[in-house]
Amino acid sequence: GKWRGAMPTEVSQILLDASKPEEVEDKDKREIGGDAVWTLSTAKPGNGVEQIRDNNTETYWQSDGPQPHLVNIQFHKKVSIKEIGIYCDFKQDESYTPSKISIRAGTHFHD
Repeated sequence: GKWRGAMPTEVSQILLDASKPEEVEDKDKREIGGDAVWTLSTAKPGNGVEQIRDNNTETYWQSDGPQPHLVNIQFHKKVSIKEIGIYCDFKQDESYTPSKISIRAGTHFHD
């Protein structure tokens, strides 16, 4: 599958905010994806983590192997995540567009 990193919100734009969701405005959010270690279950050469995080709609992660296709984002300390944005482009990706996305949280890598 393909997963594109792009504006206005992309997989790399993991946002942290201490406010209630109804009180959150763009100025209250900050990108914390750079504070994490990103790993992929598989990737074709030239289509890995760097392409997910580069804010370019023309680049993307492309898995290379059996499912499940995973993006692991691991922080060095406990964080509170209020919003995750994922950009998918069906017109460009067609059959590679994910039909199901699962987001899981835990206290260590194998949670």
